[in-house]
Parts: sequence; structure tokens; C-alpha cells
Amino acid sequence: MNRTRLTLLLAALAASLAATVSADTVVEEIVARVNNGIISRSEYVRSRDQLKLEVQQQEPGDADRLFAEKQKDVLRDLIDQQLLLQKGKDLGITGDTELVKRLDEMRKQMNLETMEDLEKAAQAQGASYEDFKENLRTQIITQKVIGQEVGSKLAMGKDEVQKFYDAHKAELEHPEQVRLSEILIVPKPAAKPAGPSGKPEAPTEAENEAALAAAKAKADDLLAQIRKGGDFADLAKKLSDGPSAKDGGDLSYFKRGTLAKELEDKVFTLKTGEVTDVIRTKQGYVILKVAEHQMAGVPTLKEVEPRIQDALYMEKLQPALRAYLTMLREQAYIDVKTGYLDTGASANQTKPVETANKEEGAKSLKKKKKLGVF
Repeated sequence: MNRTRLTLLLAALAASLAATVSADTVVEEIVARVNNGIISRSEYVRSRDQLKLEVQQQEPGDADRLFAEKQKDVLRDLIDQQLLLQKGKDLGITGDTELVKRLDEMRKQMNLETMEDLEKAAQAQGASYEDFKENLRTQIITQKVIGQEVGSKLAMGKDEVQKFYDAHKAELEHPEQVRLSEILIVPKPAAKPAGPSGKPEAPTEAENEAALAAAKAKADDLLAQIRKGGDFADLAKKLSDGPSAKDGGDLSYFKRGTLAKELEDKVFTLKTGEVTDVIRTKQGYVILKVAEHQMAGVPTLKEVEPRIQDALYMEKLQPALRAYLTMLREQAYIDVKTGYLDTGASANQTKPVETANKEEGAKSLKKKKKLGVF
């Protein structure tokens, strides 16, 4: 998750919280009970407003139509979430370790020194850091439950993979291209004190030459480390001056004709995993690694099999997940307040039934107490 993505998440959280306070004065109204959990109107409104904000950010030109189409599933999604969280508790999934890891990754990607700095960044967006962490923990737990209970049971047979490959060969065809990673070393003349104008004096030609020589020596040393087995991505993260450093130097794919001829002539002769010599550029000195070299044409099944398996997995996941959530609904006690719609409801799920029969009423009350509803 990059800095922009985190900022959008924090802004969405802040906006939805503010909207809840201003839009609804009755914040304790319960719109649904899910076993021993509840979904309040304030939670429902917050989710609806966050959906609206996300749609406006992602599809500003078609936001009204998409929001009208998706908002009917807001309560369904909140009930799904409750069911998955409760299942996660039954399975002993807390998400604690993964939460710490994710937060630390965000801190690093935002170039922040401490976790306290990350908390301040959240607060600067007007968001509650505790709410942000709780939302992230919820994502982690639900993802783990889905992966363990649904995803792990999805099988992709070889026949399915072959059939998908045969049906999508035209889409898989591509021109010759390379995926590049870089380590960029920028010459840095020594800082000079301010001159009469109040601005630092420009470095002399000799100082610029010295900086160039130092940058070249550093790049040569890094190349030597790489050729002795040093990890390119790790060295890029620690020592590259390029904006791609945070991604281990990854620059993504380049087709023929999209690079400067000098660079193209060098990298397109290399095989996957090979690196160039140190190259002088306008920015300084660069070392390029060919992370992947794809020849023109349709890749072999072996080359794209992981991508095909991912595509088949996603194709199967949604219907399998909906079936799993339907099963959880049928095993749960769910009571939705009149006026609200659960679009994922099953005709076989347990619903509260008011009865004048004392015996039936006692059984119903006993079940509710057992489930923690009362």
C-alpha cells in the first residue's frame, strides 16, 4: 500500500465518521443482530457513506449509478463481515501479528521513522488511529477466514488450466519486452555555506568531478557485490537514489522502442536475471537488472500457469464464498429490523418468531440466551 492509498483510506474513514455524526442523531438504533453481535444504524450509515466516497474516487463520472446499484448490499456486507469475524474467533484467528506487520510496512512505505509518526499521519487526516487499526484488523481476520475456509478448498485441475490457456491465447500474446529493476547512484557534491545572496554557492567544476567519481566508485562497488551474489532488490532498497528504491528498484515492463537506444541495445541482449555494467546517465550512474525477458509471441503454458491459476481462483472464489456465507447464515441467528434488507439472506436461516404459546416462547428465549442475543 503506497502513501496515496493510505491517505485515501484515512480520508475515507474521517469523512465517513463525520458524516455519521451529522447525518444521524439516533446512533444506538440496532438494525440487525447476528448471533451475539449487533450492527448499529451508525455503523450502517458509516459503511454506506464510505461506499459512496470510494465510488466517487474510483468512478467519478459514473458514481451516482454505481452507488445506487451497490448500496442495496451494504447491510448484506456488514452481516457477512460479522459472520466471518465470529468464525475467525471460533478458529482462534486474532490477526494481531499480521496487524503489526502491515502497520510497519505502511510506516516504511511512507518513509516514517516510528509507529508514533504513523499515528500522527492518521490523526493529521482527521481519522481515529484506533478505528483505522480496527478496520485493518477486520480485513486481516476476514481474509484469513476466507483463505482457510474457502480458498484452500478450491482446486484448479490441469484440464481447467489447459482449457483456459487454449481459450485465451490471443489475449496472452505480447511483443518482446523486458522487466527491469534499477539501482541509481546520483552524484552529490558536498554542501557549501550560503554566499552573499543567502543561497548556497554552486559547486565548482572540480567539486562536481569529485562527486561524479565518488558516485562511480559507489556504483562499481555495488555491481561487484551483485556479481558476487548480493541481493539486487535489497541493495536497491537500501542504497539506490531512484524513486523506485522502495520497490526494490522495480521499473516494470518495457517494450522495444520505449527505451533510449543506448539502454535498449544493452538490456535486450540480456537474459532473465542478468545485469548491465554501470551506465552513465543524466541523473548519475545506473545498474539495470533484467528481472524478466519475454520474447514476442504467445508464452508457453508453463510461463503463464501461475497467472491462469490466479484467474481461475478469482473466478471460483466469489460463488464459493457466497455459498459459504449462506451456510454460515443458516447456522446463525439473524434478526434484521423491519425496513432494512439483507440481500444475502437464505430462506433456511433462523428467524425470530413471536408466539403466544408459553412452551414455544420459552424455547425461543432459551435459544436466544444460548446464542448471546439477550
